[in-house]
Amino acid sequence: MLSKHCRLVAKLALALLVSSGQTNLSAHELPGATLVAAAVLGPSAAKENEDNAVKQKVVRKGLDYLRKSGQASDGTFSIQAGPGVTALVLTAMLRHQVDLADPSLAKGMKALEGFVKPDGGIYGNGRLKNYETCVGILAFSEANKRAGDGRYNKVLADAKKFLMGMQHGEASGETSDNLDYGGAGYAGKGRPDLSNTAYLLEALKAVEADESDPAIQRALVFVSRCQNLQSEHNDLALAAKVNDGGFYYKIPTEKELESGDRGAPEGGLRSYGSMTYSGLKSMVYAGLKSDDKRVKAATDWISKHYSLADNPGMGKAGLFYYYHTFSAALGATGLVDLVDGKGDKHNWREDLVKQLQAQQSDDGSWRNDNSQWFENDKNLCTAFAMLALAY
Repeated sequence: MLSKHCRLVAKLALALLVSSGQTNLSAHELPGATLVAAAVLGPSAAKENEDNAVKQKVVRKGLDYLRKSGQASDGTFSIQAGPGVTALVLTAMLRHQVDLADPSLAKGMKALEGFVKPDGGIYGNGRLKNYETCVGILAFSEANKRAGDGRYNKVLADAKKFLMGMQHGEASGETSDNLDYGGAGYAGKGRPDLSNTAYLLEALKAVEADESDPAIQRALVFVSRCQNLQSEHNDLALAAKVNDGGFYYKIPTEKELESGDRGAPEGGLRSYGSMTYSGLKSMVYAGLKSDDKRVKAATDWISKHYSLADNPGMGKAGLFYYYHTFSAALGATGLVDLVDGKGDKHNWREDLVKQLQAQQSDDGSWRNDNSQWFENDKNLCTAFAMLALAY
């Protein structure tokens, strides 16, 4: 039995190991930390600390890239795509405990403040009003929590009010039998999609809207209609054709269904990874529990199609967005392990860290060779990867 002093030494050694960020420490380099940690905490706890050290090293490399290479002189990141990438990067920095006084973060927040509009929105040229305001809210809410002085209270309140005008619903004369009801698109009242609606739900959660909030419950109506699951929540014929519990991007028109490239062999639309995780996360945010048939069906689909090598159903397209939705959804559910379609058990957090470590470039960034949805941009992919690691 080890003494109290030895246990204290072991904990200190492990703390130093984690904070050092070294990933190649072996028994001959740190025998006290390794052997005493295993004796005191057990091999599983020692493994957890080692995995955390790997993650911290990956995170530090990512932060170094963003500070040294990713940021423009005006504080923005990839501003040619609008302020959305800047907001995502800043949110990732804040979630990884970068100090508000950090020059890169402070400069970035100042730049983002410049996109706050008189109407309450946070956007650039207006083409992506909903999306940019939603991710702007994420950054300002994280900074507000960190500061603790309410400096962004008005920005957040005005942005929330702005978003309510972007959502399809009673305010614009639409009732729940309208297929657009509850959804949001890139610019608001355009054709809604699941990605923008999921960002809307995440933004509402960030400003501490209760799950019973009417806007959240309206969004749940639209989200449920984007699931390939025939139920009282979705009576669309296309859902019944596939009926596998996964999600698709948007409710198509008949013409889109006939000419689209995302059709399923059974008819309807095929489910795919990033949207299924977005749908699952959104349902959890809206208060659905694990015993709800929609959550069960989505979780079953995810288990059967478990992968980090690609975005199931889409290959490499949107891969880093997929990593973000993958981790956010699984973090929201509280699931630790998943059993895949072959019966193999996976600790998704361990798998994610290993996958992102393997894909990280020497300069600390990530990039997708598939350029769809702007993922050939290092800043965007690095933001998504860092957000995924925050879970």
